[in-house]
Amino acid sequence: MFSANIFTLYPEIFPGALGHGIYQRASEKKIWELNVKNIRDYAYDKHATVDDKPFGGGSGMVLKADVINECLEKNSNDYKTYYLSPRGKVFNQELANEFSKLKGINLLCGHFEGVDQRVLDHRNIDEISVGDYVLSGGESAAVVVLDAVIRLLPGVLGNENSTKEESFNNHLLEYPQYTQPRKWRDLEVPEVLLSGNHGEIKDWRLNQSQSITQRLRPDLWTKHCNKSKKN
Repeated sequence: MFSANIFTLYPEIFPGALGHGIYQRASEKKIWELNVKNIRDYAYDKHATVDDKPFGGGSGMVLKADVINECLEKNSNDYKTYYLSPRGKVFNQELANEFSKLKGINLLCGHFEGVDQRVLDHRNIDEISVGDYVLSGGESAAVVVLDAVIRLLPGVLGNENSTKEESFNNHLLEYPQYTQPRKWRDLEVPEVLLSGNHGEIKDWRLNQSQSITQRLRPDLWTKHCNKSKKN
């Protein structure tokens, strides 16, 4: 069973979207579990202080190294800890695939102006980011990461082949999808998809993926071309 461990100041946010649909069913089938710890429970003083002003001045507050370390220490496990931060390594499909092969992960959610650097250094905590933008806290980012990872776990999706044809596999975006009705507002489904010729359908979808990737994500297209050359 995959173990997802969240360390946060706002445990009430979870499970959120992860408590519904395929994620809820997968949890009930013991494919994965969610453990949420409130960082504030590990504060030392009667006011449950978890943050303080940054040394050197500046706006905002910084989460205290001693409190975070106490929280992580008292809930120690064998899984790698990642701090959700806008300056971290960008989380992508490759990383989601990598995480899905692990037995579990720890996700540390920052808030305010972040966390004291010393606890990251002391515990060798890597940083990951869900994109080049700033969120008010790491909680929503944690949901994004777990959403991407859990759906890759064996038994979560009804059709295991679903993840093999999605965007970002082989550095290509997914081809367009169509369903009933065949004609809608004078717009028709591409004829090849109605032909029943699986070879032609496969070629059409590949061509569409390549065209869309080249047009919308030239960075991915370059990676795809480089990978194709190596193979």
